[in-house]
Amino acid sequence: MMKIIGIMGAAGTLIATAAASADVSGIEIDLVGDMGYGSTYRMYAVVGDGERIDAVFGNSVGPMSIGTADGMSFYQNSLGGPTSTSINSGFFPLAPSLEWDSYVTIGALYANGSPFAENKLLDIGIDWASFEGGGSIDSDNGSWFVTPADAQGGEQGGRVLIGQFTVVGGSGNGYADLVGAVSLQGKDADGVTFQNLSMGWEIPAPGALALLGVAGLAGRRRRR
Repeated sequence: MMKIIGIMGAAGTLIATAAASADVSGIEIDLVGDMGYGSTYRMYAVVGDGERIDAVFGNSVGPMSIGTADGMSFYQNSLGGPTSTSINSGFFPLAPSLEWDSYVTIGALYANGSPFAENKLLDIGIDWASFEGGGSIDSDNGSWFVTPADAQGGEQGGRVLIGQFTVVGGSGNGYADLVGAVSLQGKDADGVTFQNLSMGWEIPAPGALALLGVAGLAGRRRRR
């Protein structure tokens, strides 16, 4: 029997200690580019075919923290907010900088749900003040989450987006610029709940770092 150690009451989502598993095989960080506000990265949980992520959380067993390396900070746009439900893509033509705000999510990029039909992300128990001021997200009793019925938790190409982070003073290598670990809960293709506690991200091999550098150069060229 699973031991329940937290309840996301707004949607009845359970954060429970489950048997050890490797359903999330890793965390990947893609460089989007540098559009003039810092290096923008998107962070993904890597899962198997037909699997999904329902919650990113921190608790007493698996604390969660996402921050930046020393001397760096998160870019925060005054028109945005801490989660993707605050990112109104309809404002991008009038306020292009909003697109590069730092925020967390599950699956959906913006408030309209893109690339899904809607965005039903919820959050509970997290104090966003530090993050909204450019600092880290830290929690041992909070989560952002969707319900298992929400399409946006489903994998696309074996990954689920869990956040966009623009790092002021970033190097173009998100594996070095972003520091911390996240705890994740989801379901496998058979609908069985899995959980991975305090997963970090590893710096890629030199060949992969070279590709990151090329992508960063392309991003800088696009904004000139």
